[in-house]
Amino acid sequence: MKVKGVNASSRKTKEKIRHAFAELLSEKKSLNKLTVTDLVLKADITRSAFYTHYDNLYEIAKDFQEETLSVFVENMKKLQSFEDMNLYFDEIKNYLEENEEIYTMILSSKDPLLFIESFSKVISKNLYDVLKYKNIENLEFHIPFFVDGCMHLIIRHYRKEIPYSLDDIIHYMKYMFKRLFLNIR
Repeated sequence: MKVKGVNASSRKTKEKIRHAFAELLSEKKSLNKLTVTDLVLKADITRSAFYTHYDNLYEIAKDFQEETLSVFVENMKKLQSFEDMNLYFDEIKNYLEENEEIYTMILSSKDPLLFIESFSKVISKNLYDVLKYKNIENLEFHIPFFVDGCMHLIIRHYRKEIPYSLDDIIHYMKYMFKRLFLNIR
């Protein structure tokens, strides 16, 4: 990202860019169908305003990815025990609910695979770091199974492909975490 000094006007322009990006991605269903021209028209900004903030459209996608990853990783760092996992899942739910509109638009496209891949790797690594000393059998299998399944449910929720609420999904994630990693039935 290019802008170093952030003021209110710069934040507002960046939010317009990000919102227009999400809308276009939702409409066109693929990042490679988006153009800077489409985006600046949708955001009602100039091309120079766009290029002041980003070099290209992929930087916006990366910006969303980094923001989301930082929230999830920072919350993961707060974990002190297995009991904290419920709080972690609650934080995930809160973040997703606060940003529901934007993630509904982004995840309804066909392009979240790159985002999800990076996201899953980071979450899996952090989960492994938290769980590696717990003497859990097949941890290398359970973690990607769990993380990928959770991510897929969240994507399907935002695409409106399943009738479950975010509360339902997070509740189930907590339940499955306990079953897979804590052997609690």
